[in-house]
Amino acid sequence: MFYMFLADGFEEVEALCPLDILKRAGIPVRTVGVTGKEVTGSHGIRVTADLGPKEYNGEGLSGIILPGGMPGTLNLDASPMVDEAIYEAYNGGYLVCAICAAPSVLGKRGLLNGVKAVCFPGFESKLEGAILTDARVQRDGNIITAVGMGAAYEFGLEIVAAHKSREEACELAKAFLAPKGLFE
Repeated sequence: MFYMFLADGFEEVEALCPLDILKRAGIPVRTVGVTGKEVTGSHGIRVTADLGPKEYNGEGLSGIILPGGMPGTLNLDASPMVDEAIYEAYNGGYLVCAICAAPSVLGKRGLLNGVKAVCFPGFESKLEGAILTDARVQRDGNIITAVGMGAAYEFGLEIVAAHKSREEACELAKAFLAPKGLFE
């Protein structure tokens, strides 16, 4: 089970696009409202999470996803529940996925030391110890990072590739009529 953590101020596209892609790929995923079961994105879109903050228990964990956005990223960073989930996924060798400003949450915890990573421009200094690349989406071991909303589609497909297979992710990209070369 993948758990996507949503905190007030999350970037809607960075959450909903990968969420949709994982569901289409048949990957079990549940949203967790960090700041309450009803969460409001950075552009005022309200989402009802599958689980409220007191309902999350990490059952069947296979990965976590942290969308960016402001102040969503700050709210994720301040959450003890998210902190616990990050370490559980990281230490268990499960996928740890973060997009936009959210890779800074991983950097602050020292989880990007020697790891290739990307983030939204301006947050590079917060990716402590990371090897910064110019990719839109970067996978290094069990960590997947992406630059922002414009890469949300590729971010979702990379999670599918890492969890299932690159072939399945490529088939999804073809079915979505992705521009040739966007995801291969």
